Amino acid sequence: MKWKGRRQSDNVEDRRGMSGGGKLIAGGGTIAILFFVVKLFFPDAAPIVDQIQQAQQNNQQTEQVEERQLTAEEIELGEFASTVLADTEDIWTKIFRENNIGAYEQPKMVLFSGSVQTACGGASSASGPFYCPGDHKVYMDLTFFEELKSKFGAKGGDFAIAYVIAHEVGHHVQTLLGTSSKVRQLQQGKSEADANKLSVCLELQADFYAGLWAHYNQKNLEMGDIEEALSAAHAVGDDAIQSKMQGHVVPDSFTHGTSEQRMKWFMKGYQTGDIRHHNTFAEEL
Repeated sequence: MKWKGRRQSDNVEDRRGMSGGGKLIAGGGTIAILFFVVKLFFPDAAPIVDQIQQAQQNNQQTEQVEERQLTAEEIELGEFASTVLADTEDIWTKIFRENNIGAYEQPKMVLFSGSVQTACGGASSASGPFYCPGDHKVYMDLTFFEELKSKFGAKGGDFAIAYVIAHEVGHHVQTLLGTSSKVRQLQQGKSEADANKLSVCLELQADFYAGLWAHYNQKNLEMGDIEEALSAAHAVGDDAIQSKMQGHVVPDSFTHGTSEQRMKWFMKGYQTGDIRHHNTFAEEL
């Protein structure tokens, strides 16, 4: 993606290198993968992970992270993420205006390392990227993307990061449009399997919004960018994760969609460039 020398967002809080002072679950990669399944791309998942952490207090250890200077690579990665967020600001402002949706309220993005406190509860870096509707902020530990590549087989490249940021901003759009709150209301009283189907539709719609953002941002894309996004979408499909982790899949437990669904809806947004095609609920339920 062409990004150097372009506008960066003013809505980024860079907390990397700051002392976390929080409790992190011991266990490294295994716990990270478990938290990833629960939380990645799910807008309200921060409290869930917080409850898991509290339930396992006997296995926790306190880790103080001393303040340190960011490396040149970390600085550049933060600048890239800030540029992507700026692109989402410009593009969603345009989409809202063109479709008479109203004024687009820009979210903030928090870059952190170790652990972070949010309006949705506490989270560790093992939680993966997420959006908190309580404070309208996207939370990103950028070291996650090495995990995405090494643990889940996604291709490298900066556009995998761009896709995830655009997906999380898609959850912000759902919050602004009232979609997220409507889904939570519909989930009340339903069986777990039926509630999960609604969650899948919500996640697929965020993938559609990520593809829609990419459509509007084509002038800044480079060869291979869409393939990187599709590789990331494939890697985080419920079926791909469950197959890798437990050797079999349980469709009724899906909350994010299959690899095929996630790629399909990203591409639908990218190819149509039309927000009116966003109704995943009509097609997937």
